[in-house]
Amino acid sequence: MDVNDHTLTELVRLTQENNRMLHAMRRNAFWGGVIKFVLYALVLVIAPLWLYATYLAPMVEQLSETYQQIQGTGAKAQAQFSDFQNLLKQFQDQFSPQ
Repeated sequence: MDVNDHTLTELVRLTQENNRMLHAMRRNAFWGGVIKFVLYALVLVIAPLWLYATYLAPMVEQLSETYQQIQGTGAKAQAQFSDFQNLLKQFQDQFSPQ
């Protein structure tokens, strides 16, 4: 019966060691998943927002200001052309027979 007691003790020790390893593996898998989720969130969400705020937003703002200046210049040119047409009409009215 000595062999059976020794075998049972060894079996209990191996089972406990196996249980500790499984718990460690499960814990490592959980924390690995959490770390992967955080890294993916950083790469896919936070990094593009930071890049937009740092580099792209000032460029878009400058482009918008330039576009507004171009629109303002177009409006000024149209007003000057309208004034030129009025001046030409007045000039024609002065020299046309009435």
